Amino acid sequence: MIKDIVKQLDPLPPKSKLIIFGGGFSGQRIASVGRHLGSQVLCSRREKNSAGADFVFDSDKEVSIDILNGATHVLSCIPPLLSGEDPVLNQLKTQLLNSKNLKWVGYLSTTGVYGDTKGEWVNENTSPNPQQERSVRRFACEKQWLETNLPVQILRLPGIYGPGRSAFESLLKGTTKMVDKPGQVFSRIHVDDIAGAVLFLINLYSQGKNPSVVNVADNLPTNNLEVIAFAAKIAKKSLPSKVPFEIAKETMSPMALSFWQENRKIDNKLLCKTLGYSLIYPNFKSGLKNCFSQLKMN
Repeated sequence: MIKDIVKQLDPLPPKSKLIIFGGGFSGQRIASVGRHLGSQVLCSRREKNSAGADFVFDSDKEVSIDILNGATHVLSCIPPLLSGEDPVLNQLKTQLLNSKNLKWVGYLSTTGVYGDTKGEWVNENTSPNPQQERSVRRFACEKQWLETNLPVQILRLPGIYGPGRSAFESLLKGTTKMVDKPGQVFSRIHVDDIAGAVLFLINLYSQGKNPSVVNVADNLPTNNLEVIAFAAKIAKKSLPSKVPFEIAKETMSPMALSFWQENRKIDNKLLCKTLGYSLIYPNFKSGLKNCFSQLKMN
């Protein structure tokens, strides 16, 4: 809930203007929280008639440079181009560099840049070793942003979930698959904690606490079977039979298969211990309870 996020955050500095490129699942949530904190927030979509479109940004079309007028904070949630180039920098790098007001620039990246660590923990000091093409492109964009020498902060995110995008949707449709791969774990983050962390980090940055890379993940990496079983218990739904990974992979999409080919646990100590962010949903159990409560209201 918005109030749960807002109550633990300080407002942004007076006259702040946050521009968000990419108004998808995470971008819209961040925009909503920013507005509830009293800030001016403008969020892009690819089409002007899309829900939450304050302005249009399409990597294939020219965008008005006026959108950056007065911007104090900029966040990009837009994935890389197939070339590995960043679409926002492609169009607006000169304007960003010439901006006199920018206090913070954020880029939402992926923990996929760490590659496969066979289930071992990774933190911000772990050398990136991206192996999937999409992660290679993300890491290339991270470097492009950092090389601008703008006040850039990279936020690396694992699997994102939240109301409308959780284990419940496939469970209620009867399409859940209990893929059994011993030793496999995934890290996750609730969309509310992405929004909370972004606004929290913006304020910290202005205080001189400004690490260039921050992992944004919850406290409890775990296997997918535990998550589905907990969701089924809450929803009072029966579970399908387990399917060994070696069998399940034969019918997986290339994208799904790529997630199962990497195994790592994301350390969030920098965000939560060193910097002091308090997770709203510290593990999948608290997060799924929130998702189910939203499901029932709908």
